[in-house]
Amino acid sequence: MGLFDQIVGALNDPDLQANTGQLESILNTVQQTANSAGVSPDTTEAAMSMLGGYVRSALQQQRMSQGQDSVQEMVNKYGGTGTSQAAVNQIFSPQQQEQVATAIAQRTGINANTLKSLLPILVPLVLNLLQTGTNTRNPRQGNNPVLSGFLDADGDGDVDIADAMRLAGRYLNK
Repeated sequence: MGLFDQIVGALNDPDLQANTGQLESILNTVQQTANSAGVSPDTTEAAMSMLGGYVRSALQQQRMSQGQDSVQEMVNKYGGTGTSQAAVNQIFSPQQQEQVATAIAQRTGINANTLKSLLPILVPLVLNLLQTGTNTRNPRQGNNPVLSGFLDADGDGDVDIADAMRLAGRYLNK
């Protein structure tokens, strides 16, 4: 089951946090970020998908060392549509931030310094997508189907965040 399917499942489950306003806010923030950075929305979505792979690896490592509840706590704390350098610092070391920006720049053509400046916007958006599966009654509970599906993906390197965002846009008629 793809990430978008997990998110739609969360939208249809009253016990989970997902709502259309949350998805609209994520999509609007991506559009505004792309416009302000002078980058096409498609390129921004591609960058988010690549970033999603790096976020997945970091969260998988955290889950292995500190447990699922720790990862859920991070998603709850840092998921949003605002700028958060703290979110980036929590997930990636300074050296990893450089590596992530450089790797994504090489594949998208976006300047690495521009990407580095976008990380505090894009990382919270990725976490916000993962937050859609958070239990509304017990937000600290690590039983988030969207997050679990994201972390337990088949490891093929294809993180379908851009697909999920495109489908969410269609779902919301945007």
